[in-house]
Amino acid sequence: MTVITHIDQLDPNKTYSYADYLKWQIDEYVELIKGKVFKMSPSPSASHQRVSRNLSLELGIFLKGKTCQMFVAPFDVRLKRTEDDQIYTVVQPDLCVICDPSKIDEKGCFGAPDLIVEIISPATSRKDVKDKFELYQEVGVTEYWVVEPLDKLVDVFILKEGKYALVKKYVFDDLVPVNILPGFSVDMKEVFE
Repeated sequence: MTVITHIDQLDPNKTYSYADYLKWQIDEYVELIKGKVFKMSPSPSASHQRVSRNLSLELGIFLKGKTCQMFVAPFDVRLKRTEDDQIYTVVQPDLCVICDPSKIDEKGCFGAPDLIVEIISPATSRKDVKDKFELYQEVGVTEYWVVEPLDKLVDVFILKEGKYALVKKYVFDDLVPVNILPGFSVDMKEVFE
């Protein structure tokens, strides 16, 4: 059996499962979306990392001592709760909040998180805005944020009757309510500083 150490060893036409993914010894981060392998973008930009850090701090301070937990990439999110060889989608969102402790195990998240935040870059914008939007909607992620660090914008979507509805497009100096965390808002001035 060949040990997979590089993404180029994988057949782009083949459908892979999470069980396959666990056997790979690839140094770069990849995601599985409906069995197809996607390479994560190269190292994120400084603005991406700054937004990720600041948003993590805001959420982390609020969630301290609460049931909901926040995780940052790299963190495997298996969007279907079944056996490893029956899971065909494993994503690594920039941030996710999970309020059901039974969905968290040592491998990551096992089922749809309550909130997913994707911080887009030019290399990932299509995947985050279209492919992941549809995927997260399909599996029932309650709240989905698309953060644009360069334009300092945040699109917040809420799942209503199985479809995402845009709550609002927030700008750099708005307070953004986190719908899954009643009473808590994120100060985007702090995030985009």
